[in-house]
Amino acid sequence: MGQTLAEKIISEHTGKNVKAGELVIANVDVTAVQDGTGPLTVQEFKKLGLPKLKNPERTILFIDHASPSPRKELSNTHTVLREFSKEYGAVLSDVGAGVCHQRLVETFVNPGEILVGADSHTCTSGALGAFATGMGSTDIAVAMGLGKTWLKVPATYKIEVTGEFKKGIYSKDLMLHLIGLIGADGATYKALEFCGDTIDNMEMSERFTLANMAVEAGAKAGLFISDEKTKAFLKSRGREDKFREIKPDKDAVYERVIKINANEIQHTVSCPHTVDNTKTVDELKDIKVNQVFVGTCTNGRIEDLRIVAEILKGKKVNPDVRMLICPASKDVYIEALQEGLITTFVEANATILPPGCGPCVGVHAGTLADGEVCLATQNRNFQGRMGNTKGFIYLASPYVAAYTAINGYISAS
Repeated sequence: MGQTLAEKIISEHTGKNVKAGELVIANVDVTAVQDGTGPLTVQEFKKLGLPKLKNPERTILFIDHASPSPRKELSNTHTVLREFSKEYGAVLSDVGAGVCHQRLVETFVNPGEILVGADSHTCTSGALGAFATGMGSTDIAVAMGLGKTWLKVPATYKIEVTGEFKKGIYSKDLMLHLIGLIGADGATYKALEFCGDTIDNMEMSERFTLANMAVEAGAKAGLFISDEKTKAFLKSRGREDKFREIKPDKDAVYERVIKINANEIQHTVSCPHTVDNTKTVDELKDIKVNQVFVGTCTNGRIEDLRIVAEILKGKKVNPDVRMLICPASKDVYIEALQEGLITTFVEANATILPPGCGPCVGVHAGTLADGEVCLATQNRNFQGRMGNTKGFIYLASPYVAAYTAINGYISAS
């Protein structure tokens, strides 16, 4: 019996062939925490009484959610991570370096590896052909100390996408469509394995978006084969030597196969207050917005910023709209500066935020007022997500975000 991507990668890390449903102890290549979950992980690690980290050079502490810190309480938690990194030799990604998930794919994770992180969107790295999943702080503390974790091998849903997108349609539209189709809990503890000629033709930035939002359908991981696109990305990051081919067996067994025609996907938006509450832009043209936010681990990459800049070039953000733009990492920020994208944004009256999570998690920068509406390129829109339970969050692609900022209402032209 053949193996899925999830089964194949986990098998390599257990020393035996595994199948869906098995409970296993697997070796871990990379562990990660961020400033929201990291302090608790540090506390739990110290309770274990272990003298050192198993792989300090591949244990990364990210300060990205409150970056820079807006309150003394959060500043104190940052100090915990900085001091831990010095004491135990862990890697510190400090204020301004960028969102953990973007930094992980840029620098730390490779095909065929297992990454566990104390953040639900750790699954982003699955686009590189890695088994990447989020876990609780205590589980991560154990993985940091022992270099192992326990998990149940997930069953896999095969998501087969074929055909070409219409102009202005992107993988964010595809993912929101899929989540609307199966529901926010439609793939609970499953692995989503993306394939088909549409996926084969996608650049890595688009694949990262799909993998990132796998958890929004309840999935344990979002996985892609490693191919020439993967190899080119790794080469651009100085890691071509880390490339290896990872693909499922032809006779792999899937719990469910979902086939999607890319040509039928429309501009799709998630409406308050759940990601699976999806509608098309045409159904939402009467929705006025107060704020547009472009960024996050979902759509804060240079390719996303280029889409927005092309639409904003020579235009102005609607006077009734605040537009916030947050590059996902320092490297993205530098590229955007070099290409003149930042100038385009500022001339359009958008506000540039430092690399990091920005308004997404509601800790600082861009908190909504009572009753305000924000259209964001992030991955989550539950009530209170952006710091105010009386705010309303719509999720969409950077393309829709740019036109919405210009027009003042949800639009794609």
